[in-house]
Amino acid sequence: MAKKLNDLSALGAFAYSTNDDVYFDNGETEEETLPNNKQNLEAIFSNKGRGGKTVTIIRGFIGSDNDLKALGKLLKNKCGVGGSIKDGEIIIQGKHRDKIMEILKKENYKVKRVGG
Repeated sequence: MAKKLNDLSALGAFAYSTNDDVYFDNGETEEETLPNNKQNLEAIFSNKGRGGKTVTIIRGFIGSDNDLKALGKLLKNKCGVGGSIKDGEIIIQGKHRDKIMEILKKENYKVKRVGG
């Protein structure tokens, strides 16, 4: 199926104009981070879809990506393990749910244990 040239979405994610009066907004806004004591986080133990490898997942964080990355870095450093941040979740390698819950409570986060 041929793309319509007058359809901006067919042109891709970028738009360029030499006109200074034109402003394009891609709809993405930086989300404001809630204070630690207003965050409702969930600590989940999982090994599904990871070839049997165990991970601890922290989800429910409301805020900017930079603040989420900073929290993920703090947790990885305190546990001494690796991990990543994907789709708004912090994934920590290994079974460290109880230790992570203690760290988050010391940082004044509300965290609850989910699952077995």
